[in-house]
Amino acid sequence: MKIVVIGGSGHIGSFLVPRLVRAGHEVVNISRGSRLPYVDVPEWQQVRQVTADREHEEREGIFGDRVAGLGADVVVDLMCFTLESATALVDRLRGETGHLLHCGSIWRYGVSLKLPLAEGRDFAEEPVDEYGIHKRDIARMLEEETASGGLATTSIHPGHIVGPGWQPIGPLGNLDPGVWQTIASGQPLQIPGNGTELMHHVHADDVAQAFEKAILNREAAAGEDFNIVAPSALTVRGYVSVAASWFGQEPRMEPVSWEEFRRTTTGESADISWAHLSRNHCVSIHKATSLIGYAPRYEPEQAVLESVQWLISNRQLDVPKLLT
Repeated sequence: MKIVVIGGSGHIGSFLVPRLVRAGHEVVNISRGSRLPYVDVPEWQQVRQVTADREHEEREGIFGDRVAGLGADVVVDLMCFTLESATALVDRLRGETGHLLHCGSIWRYGVSLKLPLAEGRDFAEEPVDEYGIHKRDIARMLEEETASGGLATTSIHPGHIVGPGWQPIGPLGNLDPGVWQTIASGQPLQIPGNGTELMHHVHADDVAQAFEKAILNREAAAGEDFNIVAPSALTVRGYVSVAASWFGQEPRMEPVSWEEFRRTTTGESADISWAHLSRNHCVSIHKATSLIGYAPRYEPEQAVLESVQWLISNRQLDVPKLLT
């Protein structure tokens, strides 16, 4: 098949595009051309690169024409963040493309009410941030599009994506490198709340696998939405404990109130921590495993470990070498 990937040089695409090439597909990557893929493998030499500024071309009303003009059997959209953008692409591809796959997010769910979170059930409050609201609305629009006899669509909703090449969401639910330095040195780490809050990570290659499985199983995937995460989720305490073991340390944690936590870190880090931990997400993958055969290779701590190893090796995280 001919498959167009929009945003194929990012976290997911860096693993998805080579997968599709290895499977024998003709692959076209649409990107701004501003960065190289996170994973440099020979398969990229077989990929046709198309440079486009999506935001600019959408304002000009030509982006949908560009995608449609490539004559793809399948379009994978990894870089769509608004309902308007998603709707415009669906309207242009309807009747011309066999299958459109969209990358959503588990942040389409708000605060958890019942765990694990499952698709199509009232297991969480509605999202409160603009990003999550758009991802929820896009998923609903795509489901309605397919149910009404229009374009065959599928939405894939990853958890917190990790892997080599970028900073993972850390044990306190933020991106503060100081958290890793505190753990690695064996110093007490202040944790907001009681440390039982959940985060659900997923390796980028497992997300790529899910997209590939949905493409392969179009009939089962059409009109569906899938949560895509690791087989298990980490609590703050569990995350700190496993991270400490990587550095040969015992976990040392000091529970504090959120008010005190905000006084000891930056406002940005505190806000990111609250955004992740207050949702308390643990997500079911039963639907994806049963309908499209999704089989994640990475437990969350294995996925995070790859990220941390890469950061240390590339001198982007100033901590001692790992024992693992």
